[in-house]
Order: sequence, then structure tokens, then C-alpha cells
Amino acid sequence: MKRLLIVFIGLYTSVMLSQQTITLQECYNLAIVNYPLAKQSELLQVQNQLEKEVVSNGKLPQLSFDAQATYQSEVIEVPIPNSNIEPLNKDQYRATLSVNQLIYNGGATDASLAVKSSQLKTRQKQVEVNLYQLKQKINQLYFSILLSQETHLLLKAKQEQIQVKLSEVTSGIKYGVILPSSDKVLEAELLKINQQLTEVESNKLALIETLADIIGQPLNTSVHFQNTLVETASKTELNRPELELFQLKKDEIESNEALITKQNAPKLLGFATGGYGNPGLNMLDNSFQAFYTVGVKLNWNVFDWNTNKKQRESLSINKDIIDTETETFKLNTNTELNQQQKEIEKIEGFIESDLEIIDLRKEVLKSADSQLKNGVITSSAYITELTNLYEDENTLIKHKIQLQLAKANYNVIIGQ
Repeated sequence: MKRLLIVFIGLYTSVMLSQQTITLQECYNLAIVNYPLAKQSELLQVQNQLEKEVVSNGKLPQLSFDAQATYQSEVIEVPIPNSNIEPLNKDQYRATLSVNQLIYNGGATDASLAVKSSQLKTRQKQVEVNLYQLKQKINQLYFSILLSQETHLLLKAKQEQIQVKLSEVTSGIKYGVILPSSDKVLEAELLKINQQLTEVESNKLALIETLADIIGQPLNTSVHFQNTLVETASKTELNRPELELFQLKKDEIESNEALITKQNAPKLLGFATGGYGNPGLNMLDNSFQAFYTVGVKLNWNVFDWNTNKKQRESLSINKDIIDTETETFKLNTNTELNQQQKEIEKIEGFIESDLEIIDLRKEVLKSADSQLKNGVITSSAYITELTNLYEDENTLIKHKIQLQLAKANYNVIIGQ
């Protein structure tokens, strides 16, 4: 599934680059695949497979080889006169190969494998949670870039308007309708706008470079960031990956409880040992001999001083701790959601006021435009009213971007 996602993201990225556009959702998807932390999920999978193979090897025959050479100060002697039984050599040698085969251990091996599977799910979900927390940072960068993008367009519109007005004022000066030097005020304003455009582009480039590092995708100032309308999630229930992580932690504890329960189960093993040494199994034969033994062995820890019980009680307490963490997370998240909803409502109120203010500013500017053409006011007075309108329009843009950011953050908080 993950490989399909990577292929899909790769193809989509190629199309995106050819169109030189990018969306907020695409930034989310690219970060999930390309952020360095994302590599941990696959590494954890490989590590878990190795650990499970180690556990499974416990079911396979276990071979061991031993060899020893000793010299003893005393050996066993048979105290029977004229028995013709030679005493053992004081230097003795032995080499053995032993095989142990687990026959039954109460399902402890399978329980250990279940624990490893639970651990993998928990660790991979933790990676997902960490990646999910990148979303709000991406939101901040993305909408800051959008603000720079919209501010640039507004500055260009103001620049064009002043250039048109400069042509009118120059013509008015030529025919004596407008006071001399009025064009200088407009030219100075154009230079100021050029400075503002440079600053906006510089800030935008810094934001884009930071975002590019997070999503692992080269971006430049020519890429268009789509300003799509963000709608807040219609559902009211939390759908955060943290909640899944809490449940997986409890599942891991339950698998550990099952393992602990099986640790005291009887263990039955079969064994075989073959060897060669002097002496062999016949201690009275003072020569090198081959020998072997086969058998079964039962091991059962009948009483462990309630160690097993106390371990399970400790795990039960951990489950209660996770329950409290879950409730705390839900409470804090719902509080954050309420605050974000209030922020959305506040900004929506600001936007309504902004629209009314801009309508009034446009009426004032229209009057100032007529007065400038008739020589009633100076270019400075006109620039003042134009700047007032620009600042209010810029404020409207800021509030609209802030509203989009607040809605996007709301969706991230609720788990959209």
C-alpha cells in the first residue's frame, strides 16, 4: 500500500511541477513521503522482521559443541585386589555435540511474536503521529506564502494605478491644470512600491525554501500556490492518530500480559548428545570411546513468589495510565477546537467590517481622484487616500488568509 502511495505521489508531483502549481493537500502528501522521519516506518518494519525471526528460531533445534581436556590430582580406583581393572588416567579428554529441541512451551513463542507485532504497530503509529504534527507547521508556511503572493498582486495593482495616474498628472502639468512637481510625489511612491515588492519577494523566497525542506521537493518563486477555499470539517468527533496510538499501546500491553501468563507454563524439551572421549560413559573402560545419550526434559517453575502476578498488575496500571492520557488529550484537544472556532468567528467578523471600510475608502478615493484632476488637491493628498485604501485592502487580504489558516488548523486539530 505504501509503495502504491509513493508511486502515486511521484506521478502527481511530476504533473504538479509541469504545471508549476501546488496545493496544501499536496504539501501534506509530499511531507508524509519525503520528510526524513518517514523513513523510520520502513526501517521499523525491517527491524521487527529480524526480531521476529530471532524469536521464531527458538522453535528450531539448538546445537552446541563442547570440548575439554583436564588433568586430575586423583581418580576413581576400584579397591579390589587382583581385579585387573586399570585405574583411570589423570589426563581426561571429551568432545560432545548436543542437540536440544523445544517440544512444548505453553505457546510462549507465539505470544512473543504477538508482542513483536504489537510493538511494530505502536512504533509505526508513533511515526505517523509525529508526521501528522507537521501539518500545522506546513499550514503556517503555506498560508504565509499565500499572503506574500496576494500582497504582491495587490502591490502590482497599486503600482499600475499610480502609473496611470502619473500619466494623467504629467498631462495636467503640461497644460497647467495641475500644480508642478505633483508628478514627483507619484514617482516617489512608485519607488517605494518597488522596495515593498522586493521585500515581499525576499520574504516569500525564505518561506518557500523552508517549506521545500519539509516536503522534500524543490520549489521556487515561480511555483503558484493555489488559494483554494478551506472548509471546516463537518464532523464533530476527534479522528486524531494520537487516539489510535493510545489504543495500540493498550493492545501492546495486553499482548505482554498474555506473554507473562504463558511464561510459567511447563516447558518440554527433547535432547540428544553424542561425543568422543576418554573415558566415555563406561568409567571402567580406560580408553577413548564414542557415546551418546537421548531423552526428554520437563521444566516447570511451580512457584515464583507472585512475580508473574505482580508483573501483570503493573501492566494493568499502565493501561489505566494510558486511559488518563487519552482523556487528557481529548480534553485539551476539544478546548483547542473551541478556541479555534472562536478565532474563526472573530476573523469572519473582521472581514465583514473590512468590506464596509473598503467601500467607504473607494468613495473617498473616487472623490480625491476627481479633485486631483481639477487641481483642487495635491498629489500628496491623493496618495494618502490611495494608501489608505491599499492598507485596508491589504488588511482584508490578511484576514482572509488568516481565516483560511484558522480553518486549516481547525481541520488538523479535529483530525480531518
